[in-house]
Amino acid sequence: MDLDKFDRRILAVIQKDARRPAELIGTEIGLSASAVQRRIARMRDEAVITAEVAVVDPISVGRPLTMIVDVEVERERPELLASLKQWIAAEPVIQEAWYVTGAGDYVLIVVARDVDDFDALMQRMMGENANVRRFQTRVALSTLKRGVLVPMDQPAS
Repeated sequence: MDLDKFDRRILAVIQKDARRPAELIGTEIGLSASAVQRRIARMRDEAVITAEVAVVDPISVGRPLTMIVDVEVERERPELLASLKQWIAAEPVIQEAWYVTGAGDYVLIVVARDVDDFDALMQRMMGENANVRRFQTRVALSTLKRGVLVPMDQPAS
């Protein structure tokens, strides 16, 4: 899907506040509310907009620990990787998961109630995924930035 400057401006606004009324967005960027609504609907249909969610503070809901976990697998056979990927996707405390290059194979961002909670997750991961060779964990001491905003720069001409 080709995005024009209006689409990009709409995306920039709704990434920060998905509840912003189309009337206010239209006024800000120079389109009618109905034009904004049509463009948003089209971007949803074309999967440019993949979700509209509430961002919850993990500390407020009893998950104060954030762990960054490097996971190394034994073998990179497709069926073994598929099984691990399904396991990771099904774990709600795993906030992000990246298949990466380098020393490890995956990087996971995990929120936990406490160290025991995290340890139980890692024990389950090792027990239920024989292909996991080892993992290394870093504890986040503070959060400097958290988000999923994608910059809406204009494409190069």
